[in-house]
Amino acid sequence: MSIKTATLNGVATIEIARPEKKNALTVAMYQAMTDALIAAKADGAVRAVLITGQPGVFTSGNDIEDFMSRPPGQGSDSMDSPVFRFMRALLECDKPVVAAVTGAAIGIGTTMLLHCDFVYVSDEARLAMPFVALGLVPEFASSLVVPQLMGHRRAAEKLLLGDPFTPEQAVECGIANAVLPAGEVVNHARRVAERFNGLPPGAVREAKQLLRGPQADAILATIRAEGEIFGRRLRSPEAMEAFQAFFQKRKPDFSRF
Repeated sequence: MSIKTATLNGVATIEIARPEKKNALTVAMYQAMTDALIAAKADGAVRAVLITGQPGVFTSGNDIEDFMSRPPGQGSDSMDSPVFRFMRALLECDKPVVAAVTGAAIGIGTTMLLHCDFVYVSDEARLAMPFVALGLVPEFASSLVVPQLMGHRRAAEKLLLGDPFTPEQAVECGIANAVLPAGEVVNHARRVAERFNGLPPGAVREAKQLLRGPQADAILATIRAEGEIFGRRLRSPEAMEAFQAFFQKRKPDFSRF
């Protein structure tokens, strides 16, 4: 199983565990994470959720071969695909979600962090959102949230050029709470998650709802708008060239477009 789950001391842990593929996410893995989030929300013994990866890698993003064999649909169909069900489950989780990031967090590996409540990154972490380089567009409401955090110009560097950013930059712009040595990240994140065992769960849920409430509708609307364009872009000649170049381990050639 490429997603490991466990509940201990009030914390439901979702561990991305496919290190041989740099924790690249498949449709089945999205479904497993969705199921785990829904179960954690329903379990009264769970006070917080911890999402983590493997030493040296959080996730390298989508498994391109798997993703292209079962791409999300377009329009209303796209919102029922496993990746969008995962997005909705993370958005609708009413318990605190803590992320522990070691190594690479690429694509949705970064954008999912925008919707966690606490994010701790290792000093070896590397974050990037290279959607445009793949002939695609931003997803998971990153086109809304990233400019809010960074301002338009720095967001353009990250979303249009796909420039990677350091752990320190992730903290500076508000994506992460703190940078920690790689060997300490998961334990620190777990300690933060366990703090919710000593807090009133109803107050935590309602406070989180208030924190998220002002732009909840805007986030969902942006996810839908991005998803519509993303679905079209997946089938575009530019994306086909980018994916072929990826598999052939060469630089893509966009000169003819």
